[in-house]
Amino acid sequence: MPIIIDGKKISDQIKLEIKKEIEEKNLKPGLAVVLVGEDTASRVYVRNKKLACEFVGIESHSFNLDASTTESELLDLIEKLNTDNKINGILIQLPLPKHIDKEKILNAINPEKDVDGFHPLNIGRLYTGHPGLVPCTPAGIMALLRAYDINIEGQHAVIVGRSNIVGKPISQMLLDAGATISICHSKTKDLGAIIRQADILVVAVGVAKLIKKSMIKKGAVIIDVGTNKDADGKLCGDVDFADVEDYCSAITPVPGGVGPMTIAMLMKNCMGSIKNKNVT
Repeated sequence: MPIIIDGKKISDQIKLEIKKEIEEKNLKPGLAVVLVGEDTASRVYVRNKKLACEFVGIESHSFNLDASTTESELLDLIEKLNTDNKINGILIQLPLPKHIDKEKILNAINPEKDVDGFHPLNIGRLYTGHPGLVPCTPAGIMALLRAYDINIEGQHAVIVGRSNIVGKPISQMLLDAGATISICHSKTKDLGAIIRQADILVVAVGVAKLIKKSMIKKGAVIIDVGTNKDADGKLCGDVDFADVEDYCSAITPVPGGVGPMTIAMLMKNCMGSIKNKNVT
């Protein structure tokens, strides 16, 4: 049987550490969470983030805006939050309504308050090896690998998916940790042949049960970032867990694997922001 990588357990440990630090140092971090529109999934994500803030002691400032909010109005709000000393982190819940330019909005956030790690300056810092706020899901993956003492150095890590949110940043983080990297995507030829080389496999494409036992190397470590519904309407990942379970050495379940770590690392980024000398 493989090691089941328990993201909830590790995320709870991280949040407890943050809570303790806030209490011991009498810190007063503040996180602004901006939601535009009525997207049901986004509301669930925002609620979970607010609950995490409440637990660790970060003051959550909610801004629930109508779907008709203009780009200019949203930019004005971001500018106010950028200069508000009570706010250490700014999170714009995605997706945004189609009439709003996502890139323009994300670029308007003060990089030192960019707790999602999506600002080009923070991405540049990541790729050039400089400290900065990094995307939460990849940071959570790295924290899980460290927590379970999974060796990265010298391993072949294959990432399936090339998004700016997960695929690209996790490839850089694994590269920095000493892995050899292959990135696969929708145009990759003979996907299975490349995946079967993976000592560490990270899958983040949003296709239910895409990865089967026949596609992986025996003893591989599998990190499943996907969140999907299967034919029966049950939550599942991009990896067919039941099919690969007896063939890999360690695997993250869905739910309970990578998901909880994303919010834990958001809390950690908010703490990183309050410690930054550029934020008063």
